[in-house]
Amino acid sequence: MLTVAVGWQVYNLTSNPFDLGIIGLTQFAPVLCLFLFAGLIVDRFDRRFVLSTCEGLHAVATCLLLYYTLAAGNSVLPIFIILVLHGIARAFFQPASQAILPNIVSREQFSKAIAYSTSIHKIAQFAGPAIGGIVLAVSQALTYLIITCLFVVAALLPLAIKQSLKVKQTSPLSIQSLFEGITYIWNKKIVLGAISIDLMAVLFGTIVGLLPVFARDILNVGAEGLGIMRSMPAIGAVLVGFVLTKIDDLRPAGPLFFIFLLIFSASIIVFGLSTSFWLSLLALTVYGGADMVSVYIRSSLVQLATPNEIRGRVSSVNSVSINTSNELGDFRAGLMAAAMGVVPSVLLGGGVTIAVAALWWRLFPELRSVDRMTEKL
Repeated sequence: MLTVAVGWQVYNLTSNPFDLGIIGLTQFAPVLCLFLFAGLIVDRFDRRFVLSTCEGLHAVATCLLLYYTLAAGNSVLPIFIILVLHGIARAFFQPASQAILPNIVSREQFSKAIAYSTSIHKIAQFAGPAIGGIVLAVSQALTYLIITCLFVVAALLPLAIKQSLKVKQTSPLSIQSLFEGITYIWNKKIVLGAISIDLMAVLFGTIVGLLPVFARDILNVGAEGLGIMRSMPAIGAVLVGFVLTKIDDLRPAGPLFFIFLLIFSASIIVFGLSTSFWLSLLALTVYGGADMVSVYIRSSLVQLATPNEIRGRVSSVNSVSINTSNELGDFRAGLMAAAMGVVPSVLLGGGVTIAVAALWWRLFPELRSVDRMTEKL
């Protein structure tokens, strides 16, 4: 809901697709600056309380957006400043949320747990934008009020986990421990390949940040259509996620990872060429479904191949990849759209993503040769 609300508000204030890219940059920059410290904190403190604190900061940020909207602010600068606060909270939230799941399910259950948890997340992703688009048609301020209330609830939920999620550390706090996650990723080629391909592929393949332009200027479907479009990738992901929950072990994991990355790339190109609302919705659905398989395999490999005592630091590096491939990807898309046009920007991104998949297939034989995700990696 927040993504839709902020994107719609900013674009209505400036009508400049470049500013949609700035939305992504303001949320990515804090993650890039703080990810080393965030990972260390997640590995040193109870992960429940880290999550709760971050959600509380999210609530503060959206409350400030609500206040600014009610004050009829007409500059985008205060919005970008508030989003920096939101980005700071996300810098700590993402590694904590990624590191928790392996602590509460067995290795044998983990792949299914990833499918269930990701599906639940995707349900929120498609329900939120759909509701957000409808509420936006009524009131921008009401949208921010609802979001603030939801973040307050989210701040309380981690406290319902009864077991302690503080990791027992045997190594002393040092500069070396700060960089331990990066060192581990560099030496573990399966993890390095999985994280880096996500960084590169979605950096060039993300199209979500440009959806307001397609909704208003190309497909002419307005805020309600934007909400539907924003929800379609998540609908595709949920449908595929439901299938994945019924599969004990997706095999062969490595080749399938690359196959669905190519499907992901093809859907981007179809979306960029489409002038039909219904074809665009279909392309976005395939886009989300293919990405779901990628997330499922990549998350399982990264988490299962990482020891618990450094999982927070590895997850923090991974969160930089996730934020780069989304927020910085939105910035890249906005910058290229302003320079060369929206449609050429999307088509070029899809083509580069195909090239990245081919290159990574050759660079990381360890990744493409994975058969079972539950085996020792």
